[in-house]
Amino acid sequence: MSVTSEATTAWKGNLFEGSGEVTLMSSGMGTFAVNWKARSEGSTSVTTPEELIAAAHSSCFCMAFSNMLAENGTPPESIDTTASVTFVPGTGITGSHLNVNAVVPGISPEDFESIAQAAKAGCPVSQALAGVEITLEATLA
Repeated sequence: MSVTSEATTAWKGNLFEGSGEVTLMSSGMGTFAVNWKARSEGSTSVTTPEELIAAAHSSCFCMAFSNMLAENGTPPESIDTTASVTFVPGTGITGSHLNVNAVVPGISPEDFESIAQAAKAGCPVSQALAGVEITLEATLA
């Protein structure tokens, strides 16, 4: 069975002065403003495509890592992941950095690191981002 998720963007105006709204259609979780200024300069009140990719990457990685840890016989108590997706105007998306902190009883630091790296490579969003550098910093709490 396949699942298709949808989001819609309505844009008005040109790239530099225009703006849009991204609506999460599948979940109905909301509508978010988007514009070039936020994308190229940063913002605390307007989202960007990169923030949406970061949300997808961090959540996908957590799912993949949790599954792999459970398959290893060391299910996690908790996993907290921040994905930082970098955009350079004129160049594009240049990378995604995953910063992971996890509580995993009974796992060695070596196995933790190995499984984290495998989850990074196996996460479907990581695979979709194969054209950019993906880095990982994993801490076992």
